[in-house]
Amino acid sequence: MICANMETEEIVQILKEHYQNEALPAEHAKRKDPFITLISCILSLRTKDEVTVKAAKRLFGLAKTPDQMLRRKRDEIETAIYPVGFYRRKTQQILDLCRVLVERYDSHVPDSLEELLKLKGVGRKTANIVITMAYNKAGIAVDTHVHRISNRIGLVATKNPDQTEFALREILPERYWIIFNALLVKHGKAICTPISPKCSICPVSERCNRVGVTRSR
Repeated sequence: MICANMETEEIVQILKEHYQNEALPAEHAKRKDPFITLISCILSLRTKDEVTVKAAKRLFGLAKTPDQMLRRKRDEIETAIYPVGFYRRKTQQILDLCRVLVERYDSHVPDSLEELLKLKGVGRKTANIVITMAYNKAGIAVDTHVHRISNRIGLVATKNPDQTEFALREILPERYWIIFNALLVKHGKAICTPISPKCSICPVSERCNRVGVTRSR
């Protein structure tokens, strides 16, 4: 059973209240640097958050703009971002992105989903994170948490993150788009875990269809 639009909004409101004491994106929040946001997303793919944070700090200690990054040697970048997953491949991707940004975009990161998706290696999740976090524009970043929980609750019935994004755009009021990712990531880490979710303490348990849940706490 797919939740109705009104019920979807109620679920978001409940989660907002539950996590109200934790830092969440807001319209008045300070925007992040677009280039740093973009490259951080590249580093984070298939890498734990704590590893990504340390690697990003080292990398941006070397360079904070596309021009500066291109003046660094490949081995400097590799050393800075190690041990993120596929660090050699990501080094090449970072350098390729920087060249495109310099040559086609005057060293600026595009502020539209359409232009960001033209960049090689930039998928919809990364593009949505950039436009929401760096430009404060409406977008829905769908990662594993958002995809899993949206389907588990019954907000959508989709097979992959891209389908989930498009489905959520149809049922979720735009004013919730930016905050939705942060809410579900927090919920996914704290309560709605991939295996054996903590349904007994979940604030939206009464509205959840528990799709695919075979064991819970």
